[in-house]
Amino acid sequence: MNTAEFSARQSAVLTEALRLLVEGGDKALTTAGLARAANCSKESLYKWFGDRDGLLSAMISFQASKVRTFERAGERLTAQSLTEHLEVFGCDLLEVLAGEVSLALNRLAIGQTSRDGSKLGQMLLERGRRQIDRRARALLDAGRRDGFLRFDDGEEAYRTLYGLIVSDQHVRMLLGEKPDSRKFPARARKAVAAFLMLHGTEKAAPA
Repeated sequence: MNTAEFSARQSAVLTEALRLLVEGGDKALTTAGLARAANCSKESLYKWFGDRDGLLSAMISFQASKVRTFERAGERLTAQSLTEHLEVFGCDLLEVLAGEVSLALNRLAIGQTSRDGSKLGQMLLERGRRQIDRRARALLDAGRRDGFLRFDDGEEAYRTLYGLIVSDQHVRMLLGEKPDSRKFPARARKAVAAFLMLHGTEKAAPA
């Protein structure tokens, strides 16, 4: 899923829903409140997203879609384009994880883990993290097919990449540390360089 799945109007409503969540927490995100804030009818909200769980699922997918990854579509990778795609992914991932929206969603899910029937944590895994994971894995698989990456286990290789990019940053962000987003591009470049040292072939080496 990506932002193209949502119309411009739906995207605007989801942006407003995320703003309400960040500013007012879980209790601020009501159908009536969102309809007022987004200047739309409750009927439209139900038509587009269904119930509250459907709305939360759409919000998570919309947020996850901000992490850009490579869409193969017949394009063959080069050493340079693979590196650039990986660096864009890394920088986007850090920016999304550090954003108030993602932090609010994760903190809310953590706070609800002890509640019976709470679905938010599972939604974040299925519609957020795993959506990002699948698209990033596709990039790694494309890199291997085109001869720039080597690995036996794609999941393990991806976890290595994710760990190099994120490290313990996300936990520290959730605990209130404010990262310097200006350093994200350099962090992503360093992580990608380390990943290519581990999993890159000779073809992936800089000219």
